[in-house]
Amino acid sequence: MRRQKPPHRGRPTRRRLEQPRKCQLCKAKRRDIDYKDVKMLRRFISSRGKIESRTTTGLCRRHQHKLALAIKRARFLALLPYTPSHMHELS
Repeated sequence: MRRQKPPHRGRPTRRRLEQPRKCQLCKAKRRDIDYKDVKMLRRFISSRGKIESRTTTGLCRRHQHKLALAIKRARFLALLPYTPSHMHELS
């Protein structure tokens, strides 16, 4: 049997509704993401070398998918590193 929560005591709080972020690439009206544009791709990679999630980047579904493909292509062609240890050597 589940316990019920006690009634809230004190002053009720208002929930803040966050505005959904607009996709940066949709705003700039960019259709394609080029895997050779390493400077732009690095913005979407964490310090650990991982591809950032949609919630972090604020990109739409379509651009996040294209971004992930571009990063993977750039890694395969050695334009971007796979691991963070290589990131420090290149910087």
